[in-house]
Amino acid sequence: MGYQTTNPYTGEVVTTFDTATEAEIDAAIAKADAAFATWRDTPVEDRVAVLEKAADILEENRREYAETLTLEMGKMINEAEGEVALCARILRYYVDHAADLLAPRPVAARGYGDMDVAIVHDPQGVIYAVEPWNFPFYQVIRVSAPQLAAGNTLVLKHASIVPQSALKMEQLFKQAGGPDGLLVNVFASHDANEQILSDARVRGVALTGSEGAGAAVAQEAAKNLKKSTLELGGSDAFIVLDDADLDKVVEWALLGRHWNGGQVCTSCKRMIIADSLYDEFLEKYRAKVATLKPGDPMDEATTLPPLSSQSAADELAELVERARQEGVTVEEIGDPVPAEGSFFQPTILTDVPDDSRTSQTEFFGPVSQVYRAKDDDDAVRIANNSPYGLGGSIYSSDVRRAQQLARRIDTGMVFINQPTGVAADIPFGGVKRSGYGRELAELGLTEFTNQKVVAVADIDGEFF
Repeated sequence: MGYQTTNPYTGEVVTTFDTATEAEIDAAIAKADAAFATWRDTPVEDRVAVLEKAADILEENRREYAETLTLEMGKMINEAEGEVALCARILRYYVDHAADLLAPRPVAARGYGDMDVAIVHDPQGVIYAVEPWNFPFYQVIRVSAPQLAAGNTLVLKHASIVPQSALKMEQLFKQAGGPDGLLVNVFASHDANEQILSDARVRGVALTGSEGAGAAVAQEAAKNLKKSTLELGGSDAFIVLDDADLDKVVEWALLGRHWNGGQVCTSCKRMIIADSLYDEFLEKYRAKVATLKPGDPMDEATTLPPLSSQSAADELAELVERARQEGVTVEEIGDPVPAEGSFFQPTILTDVPDDSRTSQTEFFGPVSQVYRAKDDDDAVRIANNSPYGLGGSIYSSDVRRAQQLARRIDTGMVFINQPTGVAADIPFGGVKRSGYGRELAELGLTEFTNQKVVAVADIDGEFF
């Protein structure tokens, strides 16, 4: 597996990097472990000072960082700047809250009489972070901000198509004043997972990626008795009830499905529309999709960027062709996209059979599945007819009705009257084949800490 930057708008190979050797991987782990030896005992206030400086750097150089994202994976420049800004907000969340969230928590214990008990959160060591290309900075910050705040250090294996983004993340924490080894990038091959996870200095792994990658890494982690968290694919349901404001819903559908070129685990991939609104929704949604403007992602007038790579576009085309062969109605929308670059024609799939492979597949790009629901129960049935359980959204003027329905949707997150969102203070994660574990907020902060019991008998004085 080679690491290289290829501009998805032009197809130009910009730069390449050698894959790490076993010795280089061992050196990366050693560097992160050496940093952990001092970082673990660094006061939380001093740890988050590094995070705060990193946030300052991102905000002061937002355009520079954004241009790297656009170059490597084709993200529209305005969305790239938004990703950089989100990273800064996540860092600042832990600056403001990590100390309180990591404070010892008293436990009301009655089993041993006169005894005070507390749960403390101790860092565990080097965490292996395996991250994808669709949000090259955000995915790294989503793991590194809480783990560094907690006192762990990281070895980063990023996606092979965003090597410069990976290097900028490593440099960010050095520039912010962190010790050498706080976050160490390594251009490792997939085969290196065994070496890394069998190393006693590595205490856990956080992966965001495909089902196949997640299964392989989780198996290797389990073999070595290492904790893993997985954020895998998603095929989020976008449920529109019969009392929803249709015009607002159509706007949300356009944005929710097509932001980041449709290459988002939590984008609105399966639109489940109440029978009474279905025809009108489809007509209005089709018209909105047709307004998307393909072009240079560095041009702020562009609203449809290329996909991250030509291989991504080719794989999506194969899935659409398979859908056609299964009897799905396939409709290409809008003017033809450019022949140069890894563009994909916006497509709407309807009449999707319940038992088809299409209904069980995640389409990563500007392809929408639209379903007709007879009633609320039918909408829940369609939503849950998926191997994935990451996020989802429900649209209704009756919030109580939507809330009750949300409890029946088998996902890790449900948003009401907006697509699945991301914020520093909202835990992120899913169930079923979308993975396990949580990132962000308090849950992300403590995923890789030792939640240790400290019990003191016959205490005389202040306990913690």
